[in-house]
Amino acid sequence: MTQKNLKEYRAIILTRDLTQPGLPVTVMAATSPEAVMLLTKKYGNGNVFDVHNLRDASTFR
Repeated sequence: MTQKNLKEYRAIILTRDLTQPGLPVTVMAATSPEAVMLLTKKYGNGNVFDVHNLRDASTFR
């Protein structure tokens, strides 16, 4: 089994109850889709995730 090159991804978990503030979380994953998958598994399908890592966040679009 090979070790994946993990990166730190930060996310904001927004529930369906928009009166509650977003919950900031951190997850370690190899890719952004993997980070979303891990967060979905933990926090459920009905939530919105703002997922990024620091390198992606500093890249011009």
